[in-house]
Amino acid sequence: MTELALFAGPPICIVGNINRDVKVQSVPATAALVKDGETSVPPIIETIGGGGANSACAAVALGGSVRFVGKVGSDALGARLSHAMESHGVQTHLSHDPHCATGTTVALGMTSGQRHFLSCLPNNETLRFEDLDLAALDGCTHLLRADVWFSEAMLEGGNLRLFTEARRRGITTSLDLNFDPCWSTGAKEAIARRKKLLRETLSLVDLAHGNVRELCEFTDSPGLEAALNRLADEGVKAVVVHLGQRGAGFWAEGKLTVEPPWPAHAVVNSTGTGDVLSICMILLHARHDLPIQEKLHCSNQVVSEFMEGRRALIPAI
Repeated sequence: MTELALFAGPPICIVGNINRDVKVQSVPATAALVKDGETSVPPIIETIGGGGANSACAAVALGGSVRFVGKVGSDALGARLSHAMESHGVQTHLSHDPHCATGTTVALGMTSGQRHFLSCLPNNETLRFEDLDLAALDGCTHLLRADVWFSEAMLEGGNLRLFTEARRRGITTSLDLNFDPCWSTGAKEAIARRKKLLRETLSLVDLAHGNVRELCEFTDSPGLEAALNRLADEGVKAVVVHLGQRGAGFWAEGKLTVEPPWPAHAVVNSTGTGDVLSICMILLHARHDLPIQEKLHCSNQVVSEFMEGRRALIPAI
């Protein structure tokens, strides 16, 4: 079986962020970076950004059929991003809002291995359920809701309405439990409220996705096992666990299966790796002929090749 056949299947729908990513790799992790001066770095590139948009582009590059639902401003950047997505093969269902600008994230990849993101994302922050073109769900077998923390309106019931509509149509669902920026700087009461709002959707989630830190933080758990059990108690059926240097894991029915990573000898792409892992597992989710170990193995291989720059999964703009 060819790789394109491996990841091909019925259309999936992704709802999430779309913005410009300005990517800077090999940034020296020194105190000089926060002082007056200038630092030379390797080439700075602009690409499609946003977890949802990244996932959609990666899925198409792997042979999947994808509808992407999101929001941009009625500006030149929004038009550039829309054109780049369509040229890459993604079917876009974008709301164009003349009252907000299309956003940008500056993604810094440090020589220490740490990453830091500087973001201004007004289009994604103002996404509402009413902005979503639900016709994109027609004929789809799976829905991924990415970037769930950025829009207050979606947290305040929009995500629940979206998952309820998917369930009504018999579509399986994924929820990416990525890092909430509020966890770094927000008040405890605000963080607890936002977690509670998202927990209201979990009974409608077939696959949750996240790294160990994200899963533990979201569930207020001391460790991964407790986090997975709490997600199950809320109704989540399975979890794709991003384990970093340990590889990837899949948890279902009380069992965690772990597959070691493929080695990446030179890191060209450090951002978007989690999106790539999750979309691989989503595209393989309906492949009941493949054991979970093989799904994880194939997904880890794709992630490694993306990190090394041997796979052009996310287009430049």
